Amino acid sequence: MFDIGFLELLICGVIALLVLGPERLPTAARAAGRWVGGARRMVSQFTSELDRQLKAEELRKELRDAGDIGLDDVQKTVRGALDEAKKYEHMIMSDTPEGKSAASAKAVTDETPKHNTLAAPEENQSVPSDTLQKPSDKPS
Repeated sequence: MFDIGFLELLICGVIALLVLGPERLPTAARAAGRWVGGARRMVSQFTSELDRQLKAEELRKELRDAGDIGLDDVQKTVRGALDEAKKYEHMIMSDTPEGKSAASAKAVTDETPKHNTLAAPEENQSVPSDTLQKPSDKPS
């Protein structure tokens, strides 16, 4: 910022000592240090806020650019899908009556009652007659 070297600071210190005297010089140095510190903090806050604003603006610009590109891609994809669907539209329209009858037949087969697997085998399943044992066939 300011290009002040050691020699310039030494000259300012000697002049301040001559003007203020040794009694008031320490209090004046403290006050000057507070002012310099406050000025540095203010400059630091200003630069950090400026950096944040620039980064935020840069992000907004990138989002706008990315949003525009993404929107174009989505529109192209949707248009392509609609064009593809229109190619097969005649197949869907011609199969509608058959599709309904096939769907109703499937619904009828799906409505058949299911057997309870927890029930005893005599209640829900018919056992083939050759697997049944007669009381006389039981081993003793």
